[in-house]
Amino acid sequence: MADPTGILVIGERPENGGRQGMTLELLGAARKLATETGDAVDVLLLGATVPDAEANALLGYGVARVHALEHPLLGEYNPDLFITTVTEAVRRINPSIVLFGRTEMGQDVAPAMAFRLKTGVAMDCLELQVDAASKRLVMVRPVYGGNARAHYMVAQGRFPQVASVRPKTQDPAEPLPGGAGEVIRHQIELDQSLARSRQVSYQEWEAAEGVSLAAAEIVVSGGRGIGSAEAYREVIDGGAAIFGGAAGASKAACDAGYAPPGNQVGLTGQRVSPKLYVAVAMSGASQHLAGMGTSKNIVAINRDPDANIFKVSRF
Repeated sequence: MADPTGILVIGERPENGGRQGMTLELLGAARKLATETGDAVDVLLLGATVPDAEANALLGYGVARVHALEHPLLGEYNPDLFITTVTEAVRRINPSIVLFGRTEMGQDVAPAMAFRLKTGVAMDCLELQVDAASKRLVMVRPVYGGNARAHYMVAQGRFPQVASVRPKTQDPAEPLPGGAGEVIRHQIELDQSLARSRQVSYQEWEAAEGVSLAAAEIVVSGGRGIGSAEAYREVIDGGAAIFGGAAGASKAACDAGYAPPGNQVGLTGQRVSPKLYVAVAMSGASQHLAGMGTSKNIVAINRDPDANIFKVSRF
């Protein structure tokens, strides 16, 4: 087999557990890496169908090749089928680096694929770099509840180098004029018997009104100190509406019944990186900081001058 080459972005499609805009964020990171490694950037898209318009649109972002894999069984996300499909596609394409988003699909597929390919993976990366000496990928991710950052490299000789990237931490790719890439459609054989699990029911958290928490550029969050569900609705929901942002909450506020579970931000909730994060009546527990510590600007409102949240807030 030829030496691995190129950077492969696993495209995120909302119908497959992805997050709108994640593909462009991954492309932004891939293109920065490519300026140092000299690699071409490819994208892999999976689904029951991959429309020409969707595939061709990506060629305008400096993509050399869009690899489209279509099969009726890929119309609904299933971890077993997607792991099998992505692993086979990566074997065929033979990239040096594979980038996933830290989404439902990315969290399932990235580590399982890396295991099958006998290589290494770093999950939930905040930053990707290139080692000057070896030109290998350096993956930076939070550790100890977000209190430190560790740098990882896949062992020499192991390919591909695999990373999943936290949403909202990378600048999305901008269109490039004169895209001259190509769309390659791959044939794949899949059978339902490959799926060792199946979805038997689906229960959605209470839908939050307004802007999606994962996509919001402004988040207003309340902690247990907000005092009541009524105060949460008035101050947090109301504040988020004024800013045109989304409402978040700490685990303690959700456990107390002040906020719906779907609003939880933290290690066991959603992880956000908005341009502005307003923390109201939050102590700043490490579990919560792990979910919002990468926000660009943090504003803390708290009566306790020694609250831990002030260690990370700008205002």
